[in-house]
Amino acid sequence: MLRKLYDKIIALSESRHALPTLALVSFAESSFFPVPPDVVLVPMALAKPEKARLYALVCTVASVLGGMLGYAIGAFLYDTVGHWLISAYGYGDGVEAFRAAYAKWGAWIILIKGLTPIPYKIVTIASGFAGYDFFMFVVLSIITRGLRFFIEAELLRYYGEPIRDFVEKRLTLVTTGFLAVVVGGFFIAKYAL
Repeated sequence: MLRKLYDKIIALSESRHALPTLALVSFAESSFFPVPPDVVLVPMALAKPEKARLYALVCTVASVLGGMLGYAIGAFLYDTVGHWLISAYGYGDGVEAFRAAYAKWGAWIILIKGLTPIPYKIVTIASGFAGYDFFMFVVLSIITRGLRFFIEAELLRYYGEPIRDFVEKRLTLVTTGFLAVVVGGFFIAKYAL
């Protein structure tokens, strides 16, 4: 099953749907979707290392735009959609503490959490809910998401072939490790908020 999914994503990099799919996943992840764009970015960059920077750019732009939607959910729809999303991910109790932390550490929260496996949607919704300055939120999102995706893309571009060999020989191990990082990110966010 994992091999089929991996092969489909590798094949996706050859299709005209590659960039729209990557953009859609990146956009959705920053506002409501639980799956990080790395699931699509990594196999696509391994299949086409020469396009890794383009993929990073698409991820960055789409993630920031999705972050704006997440911000709007937090700012205007927190009592309905925002609270439901935050609670669905198990962070409902910690949002008030997160909001209070913005008064002192807002920029650092966005920068640090945007680079980590902590779900970025939590940051975007909480930023809107906390009333963090929208312009600064966008600037910091561009910096943090750009750093994350471009560092990942450069590593995949430079070390692509050995990484691809490793991934393809140990797909179950890599997938398990990736899932552990994602679940760990949710766990950290739940107890760090």
